[in-house]
Amino acid sequence: MKPAAGARERGFALVAVLLVLSLLGIVGAEFAYSMRLEASAVRAWKDGITAAHLAEAAVEQAIREIAADAAYVAVAEDGDLTFYTRERLALPRLPRSRVSLGGGEFSYRITDEEARLNLNTSPPDRVDRLLLALELTKAERDVIVDSVQDWLDPNEEHRANGAESDDYYLKLPIPHRSHNGPMESVAELLQIRGVTPRIFNGEGGTPGLADLVTVKTPGQININTASGPLLRALGLSDAEISDISQGRRDGPYPTVPGRFAGRGLATTTRTFRIEAQGLVDGQVRARLTAIIQKRADATTASVVVLEWSGVH
Repeated sequence: MKPAAGARERGFALVAVLLVLSLLGIVGAEFAYSMRLEASAVRAWKDGITAAHLAEAAVEQAIREIAADAAYVAVAEDGDLTFYTRERLALPRLPRSRVSLGGGEFSYRITDEEARLNLNTSPPDRVDRLLLALELTKAERDVIVDSVQDWLDPNEEHRANGAESDDYYLKLPIPHRSHNGPMESVAELLQIRGVTPRIFNGEGGTPGLADLVTVKTPGQININTASGPLLRALGLSDAEISDISQGRRDGPYPTVPGRFAGRGLATTTRTFRIEAQGLVDGQVRARLTAIIQKRADATTASVVVLEWSGVH
């Protein structure tokens, strides 16, 4: 027996209603999902902006410490840089870790840029000794030392183990040219033949070149903050390095001891590196690195920014 026409129409109507309700459900779910994504994106954008401002606040507070009337700096037992008066009295440090501000927190670390080896001014033997202190093989050292010199010199003639544009860099998957001039940033090392991310960043507790070299200082090394690898790069023996470490326990050296004269050492610093973080909800959302230098001829405390880079 065939269903009546009215029943068939009601059946079709029910199916149509179900289809419409299904479509509305799908559209509603898609809209809700899109709204959640948009809200999440807006929240991430807001957190990123907040964190960036927090990191900038960290840099400003660090500059406040750097600009203080301090004669010397030294590394304290906790590993943080401490500023000292001319009488070698430690100045109180401002809080540097998880400082609450507004909708988040900031942290920062100040290090002595003049406790690093300036690659633009250092002779090849110093660079080689620094790489040896990092336990690189002779083959690795020869390639890096020659390639750094080729990167800095103004010509396109490569050294025995070095590299220039035509013979090496322009043949890479991502080609580039040799700088043929002084480095403007330590990050350029990653473009130089032989310098791998492992050598640049360090690995397994071994420091990398990024922590030990610079291109922004006058060239002398601060005896009060230099690490063992840096002192070895200057040609000091283990016994001499131990002697310096023992002497620093009594406070920063006011002058370079006579037995270390002429070794590229100094006792004061004008150039500092600030590594800042902005945290939102306890998570690091922004990082800033600034290299700051105190003005040598300033009658009032002031600084200039030599380099500024950030990630957020």
